[in-house]
Amino acid sequence: MSDVTRILSAIEQGDSRAAEQLLPLVYDELRKLAAVKLAQEKPGQTLQATALVHEAYLRLVGDQHFDNRGHFFGAAAEAMRRILVNRAQEKGCRKRGGGWQRIDLESVAVVDDAADDQLLAIHEALEHLARESPVCADLVKLRFFAGLNHDEAATALGLPRRTADRYWAYARARLYELLAGGPTGDDNRS
Repeated sequence: MSDVTRILSAIEQGDSRAAEQLLPLVYDELRKLAAVKLAQEKPGQTLQATALVHEAYLRLVGDQHFDNRGHFFGAAAEAMRRILVNRAQEKGCRKRGGGWQRIDLESVAVVDDAADDQLLAIHEALEHLARESPVCADLVKLRFFAGLNHDEAATALGLPRRTADRYWAYARARLYELLAGGPTGDDNRS
């Protein structure tokens, strides 16, 4: 059991000192993830990596339960994704449709490379994918929003490599379809 998993267990059991021990252990990793996300933002942005980490951490240390280190970092990736999506929406980006473009998920490996309108399009497609296949959506979130490579994401989700390969292939194909304005799943396909 890793230190992070042990501390998460202690937090869940009500140990008030455990929360103080968690941040120093995960801060550097969260800061690196946030820095990667924000490295290619336009100059003059007001959101800094430190602020993104702090906001994500505040969202995480509540009444949430984390089974292990992978679960915690998955939740951190989700929190950062939501923060960035909310920020993009607040900037007045178009919420739906019109200007969507095809996005190559392999070339845009981490959210930093995506413009705000692309980020919103990916967010909506990912929400749809999550309703169809939560584990596929989690894999995409870890790779795209947390910057984990394929093996790291598979390990964090407890998936064998071959299963992760199949999920990744399906998720990419489905997201391409959704981003291109293809079937939304509302039709009665067999």
